[in-house]
Amino acid sequence: MSHAPTGVMERPSPASPSPKSSLGSRSLPRLAPLGFAVVSIALGVGLSLAAGWESRIQWGMISALFFLAISYVATTVVENQRQAKDRLATSVMWVCFLIAVVPLASLLWTTIVRGAERLDGYFLTHSMAGVLGSEASGGVYHALIGTLEQVGIATVISAPLGLLTAVYLVEYGKGSLARAVTFFVDVMTGIPSIVAGLFILSIMLIANLEPSGLMGALALTILMIPVVVRSTEEMLKLVPNELREASLALGIPKWRTILKVVLPTAIGGITTGVMLAIARIAGETAPIILLVFGSQLINTNPFEGAQSSLPFYIYEQYKIGEAASYDRAWAAALVLIAFVMILNLVARGIARWKAPKTGR
Repeated sequence: MSHAPTGVMERPSPASPSPKSSLGSRSLPRLAPLGFAVVSIALGVGLSLAAGWESRIQWGMISALFFLAISYVATTVVENQRQAKDRLATSVMWVCFLIAVVPLASLLWTTIVRGAERLDGYFLTHSMAGVLGSEASGGVYHALIGTLEQVGIATVISAPLGLLTAVYLVEYGKGSLARAVTFFVDVMTGIPSIVAGLFILSIMLIANLEPSGLMGALALTILMIPVVVRSTEEMLKLVPNELREASLALGIPKWRTILKVVLPTAIGGITTGVMLAIARIAGETAPIILLVFGSQLINTNPFEGAQSSLPFYIYEQYKIGEAASYDRAWAAALVLIAFVMILNLVARGIARWKAPKTGR
């Protein structure tokens, strides 16, 4: 009779996986949220019509509530309660996103539809000189020139000042001076545009200066500088310290490291920030009303005489109250939106073009 050798332990055979553990847990299809949305819209619209509600806002709110309820219940039944809570939180975020986007899309669509009726080559190449408010003629050329000149002057002043301030705060700023600069930048970020206009207006009254495009550009500069400083500061902070240390280890001075390493690395984000700051000041109206006064004539000299701008032109035409002036106001609003969108597209293009190249 054979015996197993002493000192040798027999290993238990591995247990075979149970059929339940080898099966994957149940989950909803990937397109389930889309199906929930369709069903929710149908139920929301049907219930609203049955109740006699004519407001589309009510339709949307009822549909959103149905969507949240259906998503939670279906996920609880098919998957589990933990996944249902996760899907409910995701659905709430999507609903909030749509609530924020729908008014913006509606405003953009209304501006395009109303503005396209009047926008043409004649409108872009003629001014309002000698045109009555009730007449259908006239254009936006003088306001477009004013906006380009005023925003251009503000950018020429603000971009270097904002860039140098951000470089100081990130690369050199320490102590009380840096804290004071940061504090005043934060304060300037929240300054209303009318306050900036009143500040320049007080200087005009003290120095006995006349309204001009330059005065409006100075007020826009006050509004633009903190935006440039903040955006540039964040972009410079994203530059890895290893790049600075490698450059300094080679014996390169700090100023040259900033000029040749730090700024080229962050130039894409800096350009985007400057473009966004330009878009932010392009629609300001209050400083222009106070400092530029508006003009129906073409004035290409921003240093002398009253000028107009696109925001002031929109306000002026709306104030007239005629059908023709309303059409011109919508068309000018469409031109302003196109101007801002072009700036954003240019900023994205420059950011992608100047982005650091990655590779193996």
